[in-house]
Amino acid sequence: MTANQRLVVMLYAMHPTDRAGAVIETGANLAKLVGLSPTVFSRTRRQVVETGWLEESERLAHISYYRLSEKSTGEDVVVPLRRAT
Repeated sequence: MTANQRLVVMLYAMHPTDRAGAVIETGANLAKLVGLSPTVFSRTRRQVVETGWLEESERLAHISYYRLSEKSTGEDVVVPLRRAT
């Protein structure tokens, strides 16, 4: 993972989310927060989505919102419990 990719994942991990876990903020505003150009931020976020660290949560008009994936939250490693017999 590159430095910019880690920056994007950490930004999504630390930014306030809605009930579904999505960060309801435009990419341009998020890019400004971390000092990246919107183009570099968008490209980096796309790479992070492709590697499975972020996932698209919802789309309103032409704006997509993203949230951390199970890979980044560790939820994909949880084993369901069952009763001992």
